Amino acid sequence: MKMMNFVVYFLVLVGAASFFGCEQEPKEITARHVLVMYEGSMRAPETVLRSKEEAKALAEEVLKMANAGKDFSALAKEYSDGPTKVRGGLLSPFGKGVMAPEFEIAAFALKKGAISDVVETGFGFHIIKRVK
Repeated sequence: MKMMNFVVYFLVLVGAASFFGCEQEPKEITARHVLVMYEGSMRAPETVLRSKEEAKALAEEVLKMANAGKDFSALAKEYSDGPTKVRGGLLSPFGKGVMAPEFEIAAFALKKGAISDVVETGFGFHIIKRVK
C-alpha cells in the first residue's frame, strides 16, 4: 500500500505525461513562414499577378530549397508575399484559434526546427518552419 501511495504521489508530482514520455502540446508556438500569394487570394496586393497554379509551383520550389538546407529566413525575405517578409517570415508567438485552421494544424504538428509541406489557405500557399 505504501508503494502504491508513493507511485501515485510521484506521478502527481512529476506529471504523468512527462513520466511516460508524452509531451504536452504547448499553448503557443513560434514559427517562420513563406507565403506565396496568387491573384485573387485573400489580402493579395494588386502587384501579385501570378495564377494559383504558378503560386503552388513556386511554393514547391521554395520548399525544395528549404529542405536542401537553404536559410529559411533568407528564403522568406526573397520569396514571401506576406507582411512578415521583412522579418524573415517570423511570426509573433501564437496559440490555437488565431491562424487559419489549415495553417494552425500544420504548424502545431511540427517539431521544433521542422519544415512543413506546402500548406494551402485562403491567403495562398505557405511553407512553415517551427521555431519554438
